[in-house]
Amino acid sequence: MPFTPFHMGAGLALKAVAGRHFSVLTFGIAQVAMDIEPLVGMLRGAAVLHGPTHTYLGAVPIALATAVLAPWLCRPLLKRWNQEVTHYRAPWLAEDERWKPRTVLLSALAGTWSHVLLDSVMHADITPWAPWTDANGLYAWIPLPTLHALCVAGMAGGAAAWMLGGVG
Repeated sequence: MPFTPFHMGAGLALKAVAGRHFSVLTFGIAQVAMDIEPLVGMLRGAAVLHGPTHTYLGAVPIALATAVLAPWLCRPLLKRWNQEVTHYRAPWLAEDERWKPRTVLLSALAGTWSHVLLDSVMHADITPWAPWTDANGLYAWIPLPTLHALCVAGMAGGAAAWMLGGVG
């Protein structure tokens, strides 16, 4: 299903590890951008939902577009977020509203490439290494319930570590 929240497990886990050097909002925007292609395919009744954008190469332009748009889209959200966490006496959750371009770009790339990786395990129509090969050696590598459990664990663990102030 497009726009799945399961992809955010990887993002919250990365946020817990990288702290201010990672933008979970940029990561999330990249996730949604990646699923525009399958959404359009679903609306059109296409046989293949995961085409060129769901390759490591095809994910790069999406990451670049996300990196350009994310700061503009996220500043109002961050401003509101910072007001809320200050009000509720959780200042360690405040985020700088001015991101470094490197942080935004790496977060967007992490979002698009992790999306390809996770979808490669669960969707048979993905060719992650195209145009070099049509092989997808990760398809059904682990059972789908296990993949979902790992994503939820990353989401819960990452969110808990981030919320408890375990990162800088």
